[in-house]
Amino acid sequence: MERFRSDATRNAMDPYATLNVSKSASAAEIKRAYRRLAKELHPDLNPNDPIVERRFKDVSQAYNLLADEEKRRRFDAGEIDANGQERAQRGFYRSYSSAGGGGGGFSGFGFDHDPDQRDIFSDLFSGRRGGREGRFGKRRGSDVTYTIKIDFLEAANGARKRIQLADGRTLDVNVPTGIEDGKTLRLKGQGLSGVGGGESGDAFITVEIAPHAFFRREGQNVHVDLPVTLSEAVIGATVSVPTIDGQVSMRVPAGSNSGSVLRLRGKGIRDQKDGVRGDEYVKLVITLPDKTDDRLRQFVTEWEKGQPYNPRRKSGMETG
Repeated sequence: MERFRSDATRNAMDPYATLNVSKSASAAEIKRAYRRLAKELHPDLNPNDPIVERRFKDVSQAYNLLADEEKRRRFDAGEIDANGQERAQRGFYRSYSSAGGGGGGFSGFGFDHDPDQRDIFSDLFSGRRGGREGRFGKRRGSDVTYTIKIDFLEAANGARKRIQLADGRTLDVNVPTGIEDGKTLRLKGQGLSGVGGGESGDAFITVEIAPHAFFRREGQNVHVDLPVTLSEAVIGATVSVPTIDGQVSMRVPAGSNSGSVLRLRGKGIRDQKDGVRGDEYVKLVITLPDKTDDRLRQFVTEWEKGQPYNPRRKSGMETG
């Protein structure tokens, strides 16, 4: 439990942070989080440890508030504080003190009125020879889960991101090149500490990738729509194109149509398995100026007189 010692009351005023859940967590998610932490921090598993005991009380208090639908609503609305009081009070700790400091049972931690909380510990202490023998056995620590949000280029090229763990520690996470949205990274031994010398749990980091302004990913390939002028499409030109590595030059062939797709080989995303990079596909989009030039309008009008052309009929979208 050493990782709880540096700042045991850091999240005391935020029950969501205390339980390491989001404010949108469901009742089931809150209960699961409480079960993990309460079993990990129970005083009978950590005798004569006042810091862990205080952390256990904070976790119990947070659960008492968030498990009550009305109290949770009022806390979210700012009507009550983390103690469930209209004003900052220490009712929880006074009730704990009046119960004799939690010396023998669970009453000091608010279990008397909540059958769910008593049930949570039934499997912790039942079926053990002599009762206390199992309390100090070796147990693996609980796993923890986090979510990090990264941008498109960080996912494509890899990145190093810093996250804050539930115990207040910070951890640098290496995001591998080419990771996909929704994938989970496993950090062995970065979860909650084990009991009685048991190994620590793991941390699981789910990656969320923000959409890019113009890049789209399909497998290992990158797609982008590139605006080009009418003259660049008709006459041909060398234009600058964005890639995940930066700008590169690309030749637009003369007579290119809007919708034509050009390929930049090897400018896609590197495959995590074989290291081979995909390609970038550039779709040309002929774009006119915001304000049409009178000379251009006159030229097109004269040109069409001798060059009747109906692209919809050519594509079969119009008949007759």
